[in-house]
Amino acid sequence: MSVESLSPLSLYIHVPWCVRKCPYCDFNSHSVGRDAHLPEVEYITALLADLDQDLQCLQGQPERELQSIFIGGGTPSLLSGQAYQRLFDGIRERVALSEGCEITLEANPGTLEQGRFAAYRAAGINRLSIGVQTFQPEQLSVLGRIHSAQEAERAVASARAAGFDNFNIDLMHGLPGQTLETALDDIQRALALKPTHLSWYQLTLEPNTEFYSRPPVLPEDDLLWDIQDHGHEMLESGGFRRYEISAYALEGRGARHNLNYWKFGDYLGIGAGAHGKLTLAKTDSSGNFTGELQLQRRWKSRQPQAYLRRMQDPRGFIAGQQEIAPEELALEFMMNALRLTDGVSFEEMRRTTGLEREALEPGLSLARARGLIVEDDALLRASPQGLLFLNDLLAMFDT
Repeated sequence: MSVESLSPLSLYIHVPWCVRKCPYCDFNSHSVGRDAHLPEVEYITALLADLDQDLQCLQGQPERELQSIFIGGGTPSLLSGQAYQRLFDGIRERVALSEGCEITLEANPGTLEQGRFAAYRAAGINRLSIGVQTFQPEQLSVLGRIHSAQEAERAVASARAAGFDNFNIDLMHGLPGQTLETALDDIQRALALKPTHLSWYQLTLEPNTEFYSRPPVLPEDDLLWDIQDHGHEMLESGGFRRYEISAYALEGRGARHNLNYWKFGDYLGIGAGAHGKLTLAKTDSSGNFTGELQLQRRWKSRQPQAYLRRMQDPRGFIAGQQEIAPEELALEFMMNALRLTDGVSFEEMRRTTGLEREALEPGLSLARARGLIVEDDALLRASPQGLLFLNDLLAMFDT
């Protein structure tokens, strides 16, 4: 690897609070109820101090602009437009944003007051990810969602009225009590709202969730296959191309932030429980670049109050960090790149990891034998069968 190969840089911002913890959710989210007073001022102050600390490690490095920013949660739409205005004023004072930087906010329909979208737009947010999950009342109740289908549709209308012309709708399938008809109705209703992007993914029972300890009855495998086949066909007929294992987009509207993840790009992570990954150019004792690169992961305290207390901690916000060992790079890269339906070039792999094609053997041999990989001289991607059995495919590169 060389200094010239440094990856694009993004920023992830975590907002840890939600009104109510959904029974399937394994994200770092903490229930506060509908009328709780959140420490907005303190949290924005902490986020900017956290960013200051992360940026310190980039001092003396080749300069990179932020290509994208993603605000996830929790429920980021619990914070006011004024809070985000202060946050983005502070970010712009500290780091350059690329022209057309994609800035996404996750929003839940049940937390949005009239006029809040306009304040988000004024703060500089230019893309939304709206967590609908389903339009069916029975499934919304089972999933613990606090909005109705009508509130979801009104949220989209409000977003459009505020000037948002680029937004994702989050949908889930394989839900308790779901039929093929209701699954396809969800897609039909989502398409009618004319999003630019659709995330459509299957419910999984994750450890440390209510659903994991008290599993609901999920659809049988045959029904799941029917939902996936018919849903995929409906989305593509609606003009949406599957570019990632659980993401569909109109032409040119793939999520830049997520694409940076899948292509093994770099990202700073600020906020409670946020993770980041950085490629740093090594220097010698005179401050000259050696041509070698170091790949590093770092993470922050998960509990909101513990995170806020880090403001007074001389160690700062970093709860832990770890260099990615050379023997881990192949799996780390493949876990991301193989999610993309177009795959990734061997040149891009070499640029971001320093790995040569030979480093992927014997995993490639195993994958070829089972028909899970499509490869030519320049490109590597999962076959349609490989996308269906992605975990099996990735296990072949876990050495």
